[in-house]
Amino acid sequence: MTGTDWDAAEFETRAIHAGQDPDPTTGAVITPIYQTSTYVQEAVGVHKGFEYSRTDNPTRSALHAVLASLEGGAWALAYASGLAATQNLMQYLLRPGDHVLLSDDAYGGTYRLMAKVISNYGIDFSLVDMSDLEAVRAALRPETKLVWVETPTNPYLKVVDIRGVADLLADHPARLVVDNTFASPYLQQPLAHGADLVLHSTTKYIGGHSDVVGGAVIGNEPDVFESLKFHQNAAGAVPGPFDCWLTLRGIKTLGVRMDRHSANARAVATFLQNHEAVDRVFYPGLPGHPGHEIAARQMRDFSGMVAFTTRGGYEAAAGVAGQTKVFQLAESLGGVESLIEHPGMMTHASVAGTGAEVEETLVRLSVGIEHEADLIADLRQALTAAVPAAVSAD
Repeated sequence: MTGTDWDAAEFETRAIHAGQDPDPTTGAVITPIYQTSTYVQEAVGVHKGFEYSRTDNPTRSALHAVLASLEGGAWALAYASGLAATQNLMQYLLRPGDHVLLSDDAYGGTYRLMAKVISNYGIDFSLVDMSDLEAVRAALRPETKLVWVETPTNPYLKVVDIRGVADLLADHPARLVVDNTFASPYLQQPLAHGADLVLHSTTKYIGGHSDVVGGAVIGNEPDVFESLKFHQNAAGAVPGPFDCWLTLRGIKTLGVRMDRHSANARAVATFLQNHEAVDRVFYPGLPGHPGHEIAARQMRDFSGMVAFTTRGGYEAAAGVAGQTKVFQLAESLGGVESLIEHPGMMTHASVAGTGAEVEETLVRLSVGIEHEADLIADLRQALTAAVPAAVSAD
């Protein structure tokens, strides 16, 4: 099974082999790092498919191939970061006078880009609860050209019915873009549910080791690819070959990592749900989560992100985040190590005072692949230390 035949293989096999045939020159089993900026041409305009590495690079081409395969798309483009991918998409899709529907529970960086940069070019936007299809229907305008969905959302883990939103847009000119970062292509393929384009911060689960920053867009429409490729080359927001190589390395273990992330997160969420110092738990894998049934329908599993609110106000939430030992206090997510953060003061500080502001008692976890017993013991001691009044009251 070689070349395009990999498309017939299962996900885990494609993650290791799609677009990554052994190097034809040396037989190297791992795609080489083509650490070059330019390529010798046989004659003017005659080359081997590569001219300059801002435009194309063989290591990046391998990454494009496997990302497209894993998301079930016809093409993929890799970027220097998730926000670089977001900006390129918005620049391509939007013109002055257009309107954007944005999740009211969106990543703070996406909101900041929309509110502080894109809106300066005569583009309006509204926040809407994308998990409420009637609210989405009511918020659509004739000039809406982009509906930007996260599912699960960041940080409240709301679940959006991708097919439901796509059906709403069937007779509308707006394109549906799904940020699939929290799920990863292993757990969810939005294109199969009607999305027009899929976006990732490959920094997160796809890279998986907290050692590379990147982004990606995947789709099916050839004209969209050509335009995005032109805009990307013109603006230059491309990843370097070593970054692409690191991302390729991470992809090879995506399936097994996501299985472990999901299993650990389910155990952590169940523990938190039964802890007296915790007020609410947000995890789609819990049967009581309002989006559980939709998530079970459109996802393979429920991923490794968990959020919860503490009793005792901001001091308690910040205290828990500062007391853990296995969970490390840091922004980002999706790495093999477990992370904890306070969204209101960290990843979502940019939405303070807006309709997307998060609660001061909210704590977000990126549950890693350590042993679940150590993760639960770490959270137990942190909650006991930071929220003693709530514990003793019960």
